[in-house]
Amino acid sequence: MLFDPGQLLATPAALDHLTLNGSSPLSLIRRHLRGDWGDLGADDKKLNDEAVTDRSRIVSAYAIAGIKIYVITEWDRSYTTVLLASEY
Repeated sequence: MLFDPGQLLATPAALDHLTLNGSSPLSLIRRHLRGDWGDLGADDKKLNDEAVTDRSRIVSAYAIAGIKIYVITEWDRSYTTVLLASEY
């Protein structure tokens, strides 16, 4: 684990989509906490790498059944949220 996720949260829509597609929010959170930023460009991945140490906001994105799911850890590490891109 590269950083503390704080409190874990997920929107009902993200939970529904993940469940319907045989995925778990915890699996995405684990990837996020290991530094697997998912489907981001190189510049955004670099910003996340820097955010681990400079305590900026960290955002990962994962495509699940054609829908983008974000996992976002706030700058103060108070919470990490799983949500659909459409909810961002």
